[in-house]
Amino acid sequence: MERAITKTLLDKFYSDLSQALSADVFVIGAGPSGLVCARELAKNGLRVFVIEQNNYLGGGFWIGGYYMNTITIREPANKLFDELQIPYEKVEDGLYASYGPIACSKLIYETAISGVKFLQLTYLDDVIIKNNRVSGVVINWSPTRALPRSITCVDPVALESKFVVDASGHDAVVVQKLAKRNLVEIKGLGPLNVEVSEENVVKYTSEIYPGLVVCGMAVAETFGLNRMGPTFSAMLLSGKKAAEIILREIKK
Repeated sequence: MERAITKTLLDKFYSDLSQALSADVFVIGAGPSGLVCARELAKNGLRVFVIEQNNYLGGGFWIGGYYMNTITIREPANKLFDELQIPYEKVEDGLYASYGPIACSKLIYETAISGVKFLQLTYLDDVIIKNNRVSGVVINWSPTRALPRSITCVDPVALESKFVVDASGHDAVVVQKLAKRNLVEIKGLGPLNVEVSEENVVKYTSEIYPGLVVCGMAVAETFGLNRMGPTFSAMLLSGKKAAEIILREIKK
């Protein structure tokens, strides 16, 4: 029995990783924007993998601010909650509250059953660029970063794709890789202003370099937008817009 259990784990992992060798889209970050984006793409028949540096999915969507379990959303993100059948209550006109553990676990579930695959404890080491286009990712195990640099020699591996989505939040890890090569500019985060920030994060969600789409807080970091604090409407809607951008490009 022990052998059969271990073999099952190995076989399933190898099967998933083999499919990732030529994915349609890699989404970097399993927070709310990344999950929504991945789900929308998978629903439309694309082979999608989410790469997450932690061992858990959901990012900050599990909790609101200050480690409190209530999360807030603003219109029209409540329509996505209706689609996902996530319960919420109206606080005031345009503002709604939900229980974070329910909202997050439901979003993870709906993303997983759409066909999205996950590579956890995996971090983005670099990107593949061919013919002036982001064409895949270079990844490694997250634990390798805890090893002393003087004794670390664990080479990463490369996986090809048609698009990469930076949904890595404030770290904006994919954008940072390109910025270091002067291929894009990253301006850093502005001060908190909820209304302005949420509107602009969705507005500026875009393909900032051929093959690279940014969504969520990576958008704010890239374009120097205001931060938004503990509310998630823009994260959800930005993820949905990112998927729409990719689907339009692929259909061309």
